[in-house]
Amino acid sequence: MGRRVLVTAGAAGIGLAIADAFLAAGYRVHICDIDQNGLDQACAGRPGLTGSLADVGSATDVARLAQGIDSAMGGLDAIVNNAGIGGSRCPVDEITDEAWDAVMRVNVTGMFNIIRAFTPGLKTQGSGSIVNISTTSTRTGLPNRLPYVVSKAAVEGMTKTLARELGPFNIRCNSLLPGSIENERGRTLMQEKAQREGISYEQVLQARLGFISMRTRIEPREIGEAAVFLASDGARHITGQQISVCGNVEWEG
Repeated sequence: MGRRVLVTAGAAGIGLAIADAFLAAGYRVHICDIDQNGLDQACAGRPGLTGSLADVGSATDVARLAQGIDSAMGGLDAIVNNAGIGGSRCPVDEITDEAWDAVMRVNVTGMFNIIRAFTPGLKTQGSGSIVNISTTSTRTGLPNRLPYVVSKAAVEGMTKTLARELGPFNIRCNSLLPGSIENERGRTLMQEKAQREGISYEQVLQARLGFISMRTRIEPREIGEAAVFLASDGARHITGQQISVCGNVEWEG
């Protein structure tokens, strides 16, 4: 039957790359997303991939998602908590309550909702791997992105605590910290920075690479490959770790 995995926000970007990596490894993959058109496009032509419309920030949506997965797949062997939003880009004194709450709702509460919903099944079968997507910005700090960075620091605290709490049930929990990603969103972020600073995209790129030890950006599939490894038997005793896939990001601005 193959092992079973859920990838949240899996209809595009890093999430879809993660889903593709698990498909290549022989998993039965289910994705959820808030974009029905994206789900339809992702599932078309990908045997073994199924999808559901769900907002992870809604406990009701997540309960419905869990019920559907239990009925269709009989549970999960792995979870990749990829859903997250970047939030506002502004100084701390300009962050609104609404902007703060929106980021925490998806990035922290959404991850909690997913883990809470599926943990009983993982405990019953006595095994499982949870992979939470964080960011290297928790290591470097990132001015004007406070809600996002704080939310991801919370993700890493959740990972460490769950590794201790769930370890006796043979359930592992790790965080993956992507660096500078070579995809549409990553390029858009650098284009926006170029516009703000009145310089070229190439200048922004070279400045970014100058603070990455390996002088490289990261392909989305590399995050997928790392997630597959963390869910595999080869990582059966790896838990509670914050693992960067970034070429060693030294600083960012």
